[in-house]
Amino acid sequence: MASLRQIHFLNFSRKLTINTIFFLVPLYFLQIGFTGWQIGVITSLFAFAPLLFSFPTGWINDRLSIRGVIHVSLVILAILFLLMGRVRNFLLMAILFLLLGLANNALDMSSNSLYYKDETDIDLNRKYGLMNFWLSMGAAVGVSLGGLLTYYADFHTLFMVYAAFLVAVLLGVLNLPDGRFTVIPLRKYKLSLINKKTILFSLLIFILTLHWGAESTVYSPFLKTSFHLNNLQLALYISVPLFILAFASFTVCFLKYSRRINERLFLFSMFLSGLGHVLMVQNNVYISFFFRVVHELGDGFLAALIFVFISRLFDRENIGGSSGILIAIMTLGHMLGALVFSPIGYKVGLQYPFIISGLLLMVNTVFGVYVFRTGQY
Repeated sequence: MASLRQIHFLNFSRKLTINTIFFLVPLYFLQIGFTGWQIGVITSLFAFAPLLFSFPTGWINDRLSIRGVIHVSLVILAILFLLMGRVRNFLLMAILFLLLGLANNALDMSSNSLYYKDETDIDLNRKYGLMNFWLSMGAAVGVSLGGLLTYYADFHTLFMVYAAFLVAVLLGVLNLPDGRFTVIPLRKYKLSLINKKTILFSLLIFILTLHWGAESTVYSPFLKTSFHLNNLQLALYISVPLFILAFASFTVCFLKYSRRINERLFLFSMFLSGLGHVLMVQNNVYISFFFRVVHELGDGFLAALIFVFISRLFDRENIGGSSGILIAIMTLGHMLGALVFSPIGYKVGLQYPFIISGLLLMVNTVFGVYVFRTGQY
């Protein structure tokens, strides 16, 4: 198996690039003349690809190859970043983002599968707290770097730099080992997925991920419009709370695994996340920033614990394909959120997607109480 350090490096690197696009690219789209509904369509297409390919990618991870999928995905992502800086047509950009979503999902699924299948004897909270720490650190560093590049240069430079960086990452993981593979009958996937426990958890995380749609479509435009931040200030506003998110995930490492404590922390964190989303729409930038930190603090605990719960839902031998279905469901939440919140934001007011999605998170906490009382995660 790959060493955990190699996987942490890969996770840090892929999130560095993708999350910069996730948070900052709406500004580029506005710059080249795209409308609110076009931004919503493009970002939802990024989320659409995993709906079709998460399970096939996970199945390949379980039966054939993880390393091969990772290598091909990095090559495709680098090419797409090169093209992104040159395309200004809506239809072509939509196609690019569909392919970007496909490649990113394949990389996401494969690196996660490699980590799930790792047999290192380590406490679950520590294992997945570290995993999400490096994912979140990549996102935070990426947005900070993206802000610097777009402030001192432009988006075209950002795309070129990130394409080169992905090629360097590929060279760094060429010797990534594959995992152990077995023949998994489709019936086993069906049994692990079609049961009350998995279905309820899937619905819980689907509702949770709706707020991603608001973040990927109106977050940076909201900051521009409300507080008149330049690209560097905007990137700092976004990235500093992401560092808080990373360290919140790291904190989970120090909590010895306990089902009850994990469930309670998950519910508290989801409520905290929703509260922060609702209250970050304050007119004062410093108060808004404080509640954004509150939101990311909640998200940091949530992200680490979701991985812990998924690792316990499925057997190691079929976790690639089974977790792929859950990733598809989370992605569906992201896509639906983008399609709904983008038109609301650009037509009614950029603050409303945060208020609505935050309230949904808080209501979802009540549903979460029922879910955890029904099954042991």
